[in-house]
Amino acid sequence: MSESLKHKTVKGVVWSSVERFSVQGVQFLVMIVMARLLTPKDYGLVGMLTIFIAVAQSLIDSGFSQALIRKQHRTETDNSTVFYFNVVVGLLLYAIFYISAPWVARFYDSPELTALMRVVCLSVVFNSLAVVQRALLTVDIDFKTQAKASLTAAIISGIVGIGMAYAGFSYWSIAAQQLVNLGLNTLLLWIFARWRPCRTYSWASFRELFAFGSKLMASGLLDVVYRNMYLLVIGKVFTASSLGHYTRAQQFAEFPSSNLTGIMQRVTYPVLCQIQDDDERLAQIYRRFLRVSAFVIFPLLTGLSAVAQPFILLLLKEQWLFAATLLQIICFSLMWYPINAINLNLLQVKGRSDLFLKLEIIKKLLAVAVLCITVPMGLVAMCVGQIFSSIIALIINTHYTGKLIQVGFLHQMQDLLPTLLLSFTMWVVVYFTTTLCSDVLLQLVAGVLAGIIYYLSLAFFFRFPELNEVLSIVCRK
Repeated sequence: MSESLKHKTVKGVVWSSVERFSVQGVQFLVMIVMARLLTPKDYGLVGMLTIFIAVAQSLIDSGFSQALIRKQHRTETDNSTVFYFNVVVGLLLYAIFYISAPWVARFYDSPELTALMRVVCLSVVFNSLAVVQRALLTVDIDFKTQAKASLTAAIISGIVGIGMAYAGFSYWSIAAQQLVNLGLNTLLLWIFARWRPCRTYSWASFRELFAFGSKLMASGLLDVVYRNMYLLVIGKVFTASSLGHYTRAQQFAEFPSSNLTGIMQRVTYPVLCQIQDDDERLAQIYRRFLRVSAFVIFPLLTGLSAVAQPFILLLLKEQWLFAATLLQIICFSLMWYPINAINLNLLQVKGRSDLFLKLEIIKKLLAVAVLCITVPMGLVAMCVGQIFSSIIALIINTHYTGKLIQVGFLHQMQDLLPTLLLSFTMWVVVYFTTTLCSDVLLQLVAGVLAGIIYYLSLAFFFRFPELNEVLSIVCRK
């Protein structure tokens, strides 16, 4: 990797990490405070609407942001065309959600969802206004600006949410926190990015970008529908409280998994796009990204699984204890998420959005089959099924990566096996350490310390090269 590209990559990773973990750290603390004031049912009601927001976001973006980032010589006409398309789609989707809210409330047998959906879905409009700003900042690998906007919005919206929860507004406090966060973030991106749309729209530009982006949109839509299908099924088949437990467990597991994945995706995609025609160099850098990602994410997720019970008991009330059981399982599913995401990133870099879509269809059909098998067995079995779905997706993704740059399943497993074994043995050490203490706080502290000491000591003793990679990023000023 050239020094200039390496410098941009490291800088991008640092600022993307600052944005992700500062923002998510604030939201994490806000969620803990609000969860202690609210009930699983409150979170379950808002969780029932998550699938609609997620689907809308996929339709709004339509893969255009990735198409803009990938295009080497984008113009102001391209940018403005994407902006106007997003805004029109956002307004149309909100109108559809507003009209269909009563039917959604009847589907879930929850009358309060009518008004709640009409308010929460305003986030669709807010999201449509900032897609281009985020894409252009990502092209410049400028995550510092995005960090300022996101962190400011997270702090202010957190204060609003906690205040309303304390005042007894129940699920409305969650809705208000989400809307203030998105609205303020969009406003600040408009101020900081300083990009403004021109009074122009080009169908030629639309067709060019949509040719690539539409397949990513369809792929993203499939992924969003599948991931949120669990919320739909749990909310319909089980209770709002069960859905609340699941969404809390999912959020805790996603904090390290999705955030680290987001960091790597946002940085690796524009970086790899710059060397998309040099397969040898692409494969070399790609494998380094994979190893470093696994070295960080595997121990975080396995460690969180091992301390799930004292973690939930300490941070939340005992009414959330069932979430700990679900969290222990979900962690083993989400630990593969960043590896799958980076594999899919490569397909985009090589311009194979058609293959991207094909793989998503195959994987989601298999995953839905797993879901149908596990639903009658209960919520715990559904979470176990997610582990199998993740591994199936990994095998499929890596097979086609191997065809493109000769870094297939066996090569990747060879690269990741040392980290995987170290992480699994660390889980055993952490879990049994927690059983030696009776106090919940001591269980958590002892487990975390034992895991850190064990993992880093063995990584240093066996000279894991990923340790030096991570230290070079952390220590770089």
